[in-house]
Amino acid sequence: MVALKDIAARCGVSVATVSKALNQQQDISEETRARIGQVAREMGYTVNSAARTLKTNRTNNIGLLFEDLQSSGFMHEYFAATLNSFRYEAARCGYDITFINSDVGHGNTTYLQHARFRQVDGVALICTDYHDPQIQELVFSDIPTISLDHAFNNRTAVLSDNMNGMASLVKYVYSRGHRRIAYIHGGNTAVTENRLTGFYRACEELNLRVPKEYILSCEYHEPISCYAATNRVLALPVRPTCILFSDDYSYIGGLNAITDAGLRVPDDISVVGYDGIHLAKMLSPRLTTWQQNTEDLGRISASRLIEKIEHPLTTPAEHIVVKGRLLEGETVADLNAAADRPEKNAT
Repeated sequence: MVALKDIAARCGVSVATVSKALNQQQDISEETRARIGQVAREMGYTVNSAARTLKTNRTNNIGLLFEDLQSSGFMHEYFAATLNSFRYEAARCGYDITFINSDVGHGNTTYLQHARFRQVDGVALICTDYHDPQIQELVFSDIPTISLDHAFNNRTAVLSDNMNGMASLVKYVYSRGHRRIAYIHGGNTAVTENRLTGFYRACEELNLRVPKEYILSCEYHEPISCYAATNRVLALPVRPTCILFSDDYSYIGGLNAITDAGLRVPDDISVVGYDGIHLAKMLSPRLTTWQQNTEDLGRISASRLIEKIEHPLTTPAEHIVVKGRLLEGETVADLNAAADRPEKNAT
């Protein structure tokens, strides 16, 4: 079996330097780390995980709690992209990933019990019911955790800038001459609360009156419920000139409702999505949407959790906000260019 001293002798460095390189420590040069890694691979070196655990009191294993409430799992492009970025950063830092579940083998196992059984160094909560008592038990245990898009007291969270993202969409639609703006939002989550706050703040700033009938809900990533909500909006005596949808995928249901009503986007009604998934760019007309930065969301979540694992006494709890950007598509008509249309000055 190849030992660290064998690699050190081949590279002409100390055993300590080899150890630092193979454990991705930052106090040696990238060139040295790469050279040692290459030699280790050539010599067939494998890490003795049991010995490393005894020495560092870490397993280099991160728990990932991902239970999408809509059961869309990795088919949900937003979460899939975020998880892929998380996985890549964790691997780059030398960590494996284990999925954390409850009721493993129908044995009434809690999330915390499963995390302890798997001996994970920390847990990332990417998508789950954050109000579940089992989640609360895990988050406030002694295991380091990080949450995505939900902030717990005195725990680190990585948050997409949902409030400003939604406000930016409202202001963009307003700049195109729209004054009757409806919003079909998602279910009751912290994400929805922040987006609603952003929506109402922007409307207040722009002095827009929003009838209560213009605000409806559907389930995230669920075109069927979005279809029904869109039908209710279209049936209003004075329908909006633009509808903001909860997410790009749900918009498919909204588009079907619009088409079934004999209307066209954007000629008869304008629409806006949220998330910026690849599908939004493939639709015709190309969907105007807000793109969340899934690469940074996943990467930062992994790096901050690892920082907390490796430096527990000096890493403070913090809420990190990740900004997104507008993807200007073809689904928002410019009412400013048609001064003779009554919608332009409607309130």
